[in-house]
Amino acid sequence: MTKLKFYSWLAGVNLFISTFTFGGGYVVVPMIRKYYVEKRALFTNDELMEMAAVAQSSPGAIAINLSVLAGKKVAGMLGVLISVICSILPPLVILGLISNWYAAFAANQTIMAVLKGMQACVTALIIDIVIDMYQLIRQEHSKLLNALVPFAFITNVFFNLNVIYILELSVGLCLIHTYYQQTKEA
Repeated sequence: MTKLKFYSWLAGVNLFISTFTFGGGYVVVPMIRKYYVEKRALFTNDELMEMAAVAQSSPGAIAINLSVLAGKKVAGMLGVLISVICSILPPLVILGLISNWYAAFAANQTIMAVLKGMQACVTALIIDIVIDMYQLIRQEHSKLLNALVPFAFITNVFFNLNVIYILELSVGLCLIHTYYQQTKEA
């Protein structure tokens, strides 16, 4: 495949993903998996999960961060440029159109019904990525990580503990665990 054809594919797939995925950054992960991992085998699912973690912890929109990281992985700095432009362009156009006719969109029952239907699809995609992430955690065979998953769920759902506190506690426990593992090995 020629470089021009590959760059055209990269632009097209980023335009497509950015145009037709609604619901935030985690919805982009299954789409990137489909096109980059499953169809083209440009990187592995584990590499995608690592990129998703970096994209989430970086400032900015997760979807754009992940597109940029995928573009860099497959095409270097030109891939970054193509990915960022093609990831930002569709939302700008869509938001520009919606903002011009916001009152008409807000009053249209058909559009509201479509958006409600999209919420169900977004929920399904988020559940899919959560299941994939949990499978990666189980592959680690770590008792701590396997215990943190139900702990985080129970404390958030049943005790309504803020996610920030759950993350801080989880990070703290993982750091302590890592410290003791390293001192034990030394």
